Amino acid sequence: MEIVQQINSDLEKLADSEKSVILARFFKTGKGQYGEGDKFLGITVPRQRIIAKKYFQQITLPEVKELLQGSYHEQRLTALLFLMYKFQKSSPAEKKEIYRFYLENTKQINNWDLVDVTTPQIMGNYLLQYGSEEERKILFWLAKSNNIWERRISVLATFMFIREKQFSDALKIAELLLDDKHDLIHKAVGWMLREVGKKDLSVEERFLQKHYKNMPRTMLRYAIEKFEEKKRKTYLAR
Repeated sequence: MEIVQQINSDLEKLADSEKSVILARFFKTGKGQYGEGDKFLGITVPRQRIIAKKYFQQITLPEVKELLQGSYHEQRLTALLFLMYKFQKSSPAEKKEIYRFYLENTKQINNWDLVDVTTPQIMGNYLLQYGSEEERKILFWLAKSNNIWERRISVLATFMFIREKQFSDALKIAELLLDDKHDLIHKAVGWMLREVGKKDLSVEERFLQKHYKNMPRTMLRYAIEKFEEKKRKTYLAR
């Protein structure tokens, strides 16, 4: 597809071999690490956003899918940025199509930055604005997935709910993931609990009082990061 070739050409022109080595190390691409085998061109996110803003109105979903299946991390992030910008400018029917497309392609949303940058804006916003109670159940299915990135998607989607003081789904998903073994899930859940506390500290503390003794240490640290020092030390000491 001609537009995909043009986008790939634009990305290749921005490639930086030194940055690619740094990014590969940062995103843990070594054997046995969470990003094993991922490859980087070495392009900063702001530059990818410029490309995404340039082409998002022209590119179609099949073309986004082609880019999303690229072997380079930046191809996938740029593809997801296309979806995000399209979503922002779309009608409700188009938003639903983009939301479904996102769900159908979670296999390619395979690192924490890809999730964190786009899941709240697409899945979170769609489910907040248009999702029925039945549709929101997809988050609980994802929370039980064997795929770490689908589990992280389930957590990050609730960010938009929390902003509107809708805490129930976030707290239920946090409970489901208390025994998760992966540090990246501990961080994500702790982050969302911290966001709950920003909106209503009493809600967060009720959750913590019930679960803090059994929470992974990293999850707890993230959740209480904004607490005043004495209270934070009390939770950690217990």
